[in-house]
Amino acid sequence: MRFDLHIHSYYSDGRYSPEEIIDIAYSRNLSGISITDHDTIASIDRAVNYGKDINEFYIIPGIEFSCMYNKSDVHILGYIKNYKHPKLIKKIKYLSESRKRRGMKIISKLNRQGIMIDYKDLLKNSNQKFVGRVPIAKALIQNNYVSTIEEGFDKYLIKGKMGYVEKESFSISETIRLIKSVGGISILAHPGQLNNMNIVEYCIQCGIDGLESIHPSHNEEEVKKFRKIALRNNLIETGGSDCHGDIVKGDLLLGKYYIDLNKMPKLKEMII
Repeated sequence: MRFDLHIHSYYSDGRYSPEEIIDIAYSRNLSGISITDHDTIASIDRAVNYGKDINEFYIIPGIEFSCMYNKSDVHILGYIKNYKHPKLIKKIKYLSESRKRRGMKIISKLNRQGIMIDYKDLLKNSNQKFVGRVPIAKALIQNNYVSTIEEGFDKYLIKGKMGYVEKESFSISETIRLIKSVGGISILAHPGQLNNMNIVEYCIQCGIDGLESIHPSHNEEEVKKFRKIALRNNLIETGGSDCHGDIVKGDLLLGKYYIDLNKMPKLKEMII
């Protein structure tokens, strides 16, 4: 059972709808997927409803939480069959409200510096109730302030730039406890992107269930390294494309990075 366990829809910073993602995944001979949007489960109902009508195609409800640890961004993937648990919904609602506040503050800061972007216009074109930094970067492109999303971040949206606003987030330990408390599985996303490998050990100490060793940003040596760490600590090893809908080297990443779910019985239990 080939599963791509790390995909983003347009409910966070991806390009495609849940239905489009499933169609692409099915056409690429995947057995199933997990859409893991940032701090939201808004795509899951649509994915589940659409996927159930496709023969032998399965959905694992997912989410990607953004955490901070010693000023480092750390992403924790949660695979949660009971994704409508009231405790989880309450936490996600808080994150949604904080993201909305952040988006409004970013645009306000930019406007005060003469970079004119309208929050209400952006919200009209969003599938969310808030606007994050990627849509703001796209607006910067549309208004001819920058040429690419990367330039938008580098020039206006990263720490130290005029539009930067600190993000509210849960701690690593709090996030892992939350996922476990609702019967889910917690995975450290793309550990090779961390600027401090001690964070991996800290996540293990906090009770993380697994590591995402298979990821487009990991080279062969890194895959082997994280596979060894997972084996040594009796952790689940996962993988996914982290596809946002962008074309990389002439093609989508979706389905190019995956795991065999038959070898992951605990994850297989998360199929809905």
